[in-house]
Amino acid sequence: MFRLETNRMILRKMDLSDVERLSRIFTDPIAMQFYPSTKNEEETVAWIKWNQGNYEKYGIGLWIAENKQDGEFIGQCGLVPQEINLQQEIEIGYLVVRKYWGQGLATECAIACREYGFHKLGYDRLISLIDKRNVASRRVAENVGMTWKKEISKWNKTIQLYGINK
Repeated sequence: MFRLETNRMILRKMDLSDVERLSRIFTDPIAMQFYPSTKNEEETVAWIKWNQGNYEKYGIGLWIAENKQDGEFIGQCGLVPQEINLQQEIEIGYLVVRKYWGQGLATECAIACREYGFHKLGYDRLISLIDKRNVASRRVAENVGMTWKKEISKWNKTIQLYGINK
């Protein structure tokens, strides 16, 4: 069973029992402002199944982040396969419930994912794909040690690609 720990959180695989938890983020238009749209329950179920498919196919995906002390849902964070210019890259992705913004939790999760990706899985490079308006997410990427590499077109918009090599 997958379990990744940080100082304050536990990361674990998501499953269908997480629909209600994920809905706390996915129905929040402010938290989802840099995603194409909010997600309803059916879309949240599809999101979980997509991640479960990634676990099976790649051994990675987005994981549920919970407070280590009380099990409170904090968000999702993980390693996601992404196709960039016909090549597979591994993205560190993160999304935190708004009440936890500004506490360094996204950075803490992302650092754990970076270490796991480099030292346990042997990746040589990790990226983050960030909407250019998302200043907080750019800051997280920089705190993980990533630097801006280029702008790309993905998801029908201009995205900034940040990256870090092992």
